[in-house]
Amino acid sequence: MNACKRRFPGFFITFEGPEGAGKTTQIRWLRDHLAAAGKTCLITREPGGTPLAERLRGIVKHLDSGEKLQPETELMLIAAARCQHVHEVIRPALLRGEVVLCDRFYDSTAAYQGAGRGVSKTLIETLREAAVGDCVPDLTILLDLPPEVGFERTRTRQETAGRFDRFEAEQLAFHTRVRQEFLTIAVREPERVRVVAADRTPEEVSAAIRSMLNDVEI
Repeated sequence: MNACKRRFPGFFITFEGPEGAGKTTQIRWLRDHLAAAGKTCLITREPGGTPLAERLRGIVKHLDSGEKLQPETELMLIAAARCQHVHEVIRPALLRGEVVLCDRFYDSTAAYQGAGRGVSKTLIETLREAAVGDCVPDLTILLDLPPEVGFERTRTRQETAGRFDRFEAEQLAFHTRVRQEFLTIAVREPERVRVVAADRTPEEVSAAIRSMLNDVEI
């Protein structure tokens, strides 16, 4: 069955989860799996996905001017990047009939800026609607991971190399709130959001994702 009502010829899958959950690896492996089945896939990410959105990503994740980035400013930068991303990349790909695999989308905003930073849910929802419109994920794969495990993974992974971004550098309480919000969203929207335990080997997680997709018509 479909995760929810189809809106475009293509299929929109988002990957969500805390830091260190392994989204990048799982997205790449799922792309290979779907490509082998004859699907045309596009991998993208948030914040980012277009040249302008990538510049905004750099500010959001690595602001180094010494100036404090206010939570609402952070939210609006992410919303601006998302608007550009949706109109320039995601929507055109879905209209072409492609499978879009996106590393984070608006659930991360609810979790990080909402639960994590304490930004108004009303403001978050208003900006989500403005940026996204009807470009809503058909399926969201939530890679669930205890934040303590995520901390250990980000500490040792090669691409981090000891330099943490503004979110990775947050304390345990912040990431605990983020994880709980992701799980709350999954309970609220079980047809769209499927939870996959990520505290296993990458191969086991990938197998669980493929098994879960057996009842999804992509």
